[in-house]
Amino acid sequence: MIAIVDYGRGNLRSVEKGFQKVGIEACVITEPRAIDNASALVLPGVGAFRDCMSNLENMNLTEAVIRSVQKGKPFLGICLGLQVLFTESEEFGICRGLGILAGRVKKFQAGLKVPHMGWNTVDIVRKPPVFDGIHDRSFFYFVHSYYVAPLDSDVIAATTDYGVTFASMVWKDNILATQFHPEKSQETGLRILRNFGALARKG
Repeated sequence: MIAIVDYGRGNLRSVEKGFQKVGIEACVITEPRAIDNASALVLPGVGAFRDCMSNLENMNLTEAVIRSVQKGKPFLGICLGLQVLFTESEEFGICRGLGILAGRVKKFQAGLKVPHMGWNTVDIVRKPPVFDGIHDRSFFYFVHSYYVAPLDSDVIAATTDYGVTFASMVWKDNILATQFHPEKSQETGLRILRNFGALARKG
């Protein structure tokens, strides 16, 4: 089972429907035990970084998410679910993240229209398994005002340009996370969900 973590700040139903469209079983969960029992984990998210971290903590989900990643289970973070993997965010003052990856979440520079919303291209730096069948510079759908700046550039799998070249996807071991929304990116995005489902089946 793929567990989609519900911490009160995610676009859960669209993610769940995306998996359904490609024939992959995925269930929305709210309990730490369900995360422990899942074969793979999806952490979606929209909204403020601080609210996300607060809700994860208040629902006793933080340690379960970290434990799942450390056990090597396939992990897919989406949008805010990518950002909270990192050390900290400067959104509304410095806020600590999960600290699974080193780096900071930064605001787009002044003069740019934010949020960065709509379709943009993704340049593949290192091609992860979830990008099987996806071409370089494919278009994906974005909605975000902040972006991740990893300390280790080796975790960057893809980049996108919006006033600055930022990491639009990271990949390290079992961790895959996108700044864009696969579930809103039509057939190309659904292919990512299908490929992630295949990874989950392999364990």
